[in-house]
Amino acid sequence: MFTADELRNPEQLYYDDVEDGQELPTYDIGPMTTTHAFRWSAAIENWHRIHYDQDFAVYHDGLPNVLIHGSWKQSIMPMYLKNLCLPEGWAWKVSFQHRAMIVPGDTITCWSRVTKKYEKDGLGFLDLETGMRLQNGTETCPGHGTIVLPIKGGRAVPYPFVPPSDD
Repeated sequence: MFTADELRNPEQLYYDDVEDGQELPTYDIGPMTTTHAFRWSAAIENWHRIHYDQDFAVYHDGLPNVLIHGSWKQSIMPMYLKNLCLPEGWAWKVSFQHRAMIVPGDTITCWSRVTKKYEKDGLGFLDLETGMRLQNGTETCPGHGTIVLPIKGGRAVPYPFVPPSDD
């Protein structure tokens, strides 16, 4: 889990220090509340009542509670990967599926595991298996990502990141 100080002054993760199969640091969020859902509804102007009106969500739509937005999950996974790379790396790609609901009271753990490590054009690439796991072990958001890390003594990861050509 990242602390506020670690996010303010991140220690660089280098390509050289990571191995295939390695689990990377996790990030815990929660417990989620109806306030989280309502604030996200307001921020993105999504006024569907399942995200803030518990009686409507439960008694009209038959849901277990109000639902935390899928778009919220879509914002968290890229943030998690970005934070793994700071300050000199780059979160390049992420894709995932929505498989389970998040409701108030849930705690989420973002996680990743290295599935492939390779160098290209002097940069260190890590392909990752990623996900968001609920406190009961349910995988709510399985996916994959690619991050780019600096190689010790190598060239800087460009900002903004421009992927090397496939030549």
